Amino acid sequence: MADQQAQDPIFQIQRVYLKDLSLEQPNSPAILLEQEQPTVDIQLGVDAQPVAEGIFEITVSATVQTKIQDKTVFLVEAKQAGIFEIRNLPEDQMGAILGIACPQIVYPYLRGNVADVIQRGGFPPVHLAEINFQAMYEQQQAQAAGQPAPTLAQ
Repeated sequence: MADQQAQDPIFQIQRVYLKDLSLEQPNSPAILLEQEQPTVDIQLGVDAQPVAEGIFEITVSATVQTKIQDKTVFLVEAKQAGIFEIRNLPEDQMGAILGIACPQIVYPYLRGNVADVIQRGGFPPVHLAEINFQAMYEQQQAQAAGQPAPTLAQ
């Protein structure tokens, strides 16, 4: 029985925390008087790092930049992280767990913190869209595999 327990899969959240957060308004206060609507650019990323045997840190990062013409209205950079205990899972499932399941748990915290800091900066909150981490993971896997470019028909 002890052997069976030693082999049972383990997936536990140890902690979710805000790892890094910054808000910059380099052109305030003059830019705040502009009437033009700013453009919004959002970049997201996921990183997984082993911390100890069976313990992983998953970080989901977001960069939100708004501009009016070539001047930045505000720039938010945020990293939300989680520490997960993951043991006794088949190796071929680990990539999906680290690249899909864990980011799906961490991301809602990131969304809330980004919206909050933007609102506290005096702006209407920017709500990050829901992310399909499975599609994002599959795209990264395809890029890492160096899938061949499609050949042109003659």
